[in-house]
Formats: sequence, structure tokens, C-alpha cells
Amino acid sequence: MSNEIYNFEAWINTVEPLPGESISHFLGRFERANLLTGYQIGKEAGVGAIVTRWKKLYLNPFPTQQELEALAKFIEVEVEKLTETLPSKSITMKPRPIKLCASCYGEQSYHRIEWQFKDVMKCDRHNLRLLTKCTNCETPFPIPADWAQGECPHCFLPFSTMAKRQKQFSQ
Repeated sequence: MSNEIYNFEAWINTVEPLPGESISHFLGRFERANLLTGYQIGKEAGVGAIVTRWKKLYLNPFPTQQELEALAKFIEVEVEKLTETLPSKSITMKPRPIKLCASCYGEQSYHRIEWQFKDVMKCDRHNLRLLTKCTNCETPFPIPADWAQGECPHCFLPFSTMAKRQKQFSQ
């Protein structure tokens, strides 16, 4: 019998950010693909618990270049792609309530960072008012990192189905 020692390098399932995807939704997909928590990701990346704040869309203070580089290295994603999951520093975010365009979500099921911009109340693509709660039971939406099933966590109505009750935006 051999007494060889095997060195297994740590591996992760690479997850690429989607166009316009929010940092919260992206981190949630990465967590699920790798069976990790935000805390574990932050610890392994060397940035600490700050990742759990980003999952909640709390971006004050704004992520530093060094934090983004460390996280990008750990999750094996280009830092530029990771940066695209964040708003530009000149845009004011509103982390609550979580907003959703159910029509967009029905087309591509992920949370867009632009929906959380403070001054954004409508979807420019569909000219629909953004939703802030379930159209069936009125439960506020959870953070996008927790959108594993794409449905209301209370009544289980799929987000895409909510588009039927999404109102046209009028000024």
C-alpha cells in the first residue's frame, strides 16, 4: 500500500456575472453553485464579512479596488466583470425596498443593479412601474441573493407571473 500524499487544490464552480446583474444576485448564484456562504467567500477572498453587506446591497463604503481584486481572484472572474455588478460611484443606490421588473425577470431571471438606483421607478425597457412587493400577498421582496427559486418566499407566486399585474408607468 502506498503512503502517497495527495495535494488537492481547492476548486470552485465558476459563475459569470450576467449583463447588468446586481452584486447581490450574482453573489447568491455563486454561493449556491459552490455551497458557500457570503461570510465564507469573504474569508477565503481575504476581504472579511464585507461580502455579506454587499449581498444586502449595502455599498457604503463603496467596495475598494483592492477588495474587488481579491474577490475576483477567489471567484475566478475578471475584476472588470465583477465591477459591472455595481453601480458607478456617482449613482445613488437605494438598497430598500428591493425592486423588480417582473417582465424583465420573465425574459431573463436575474436582478438588475439599475432597479435599485434611487431615482429609478420604472423599467425603461417595458415602461412599467417597478414592483417592491409580491402582487399577490404584498410581501416585500427579499434580497436578490436569496432569489434561488424566483418566487415570493411567502405565497410562492413566480416573479415572472407578477408581470400580469405590473402597471404602466405614467407621470
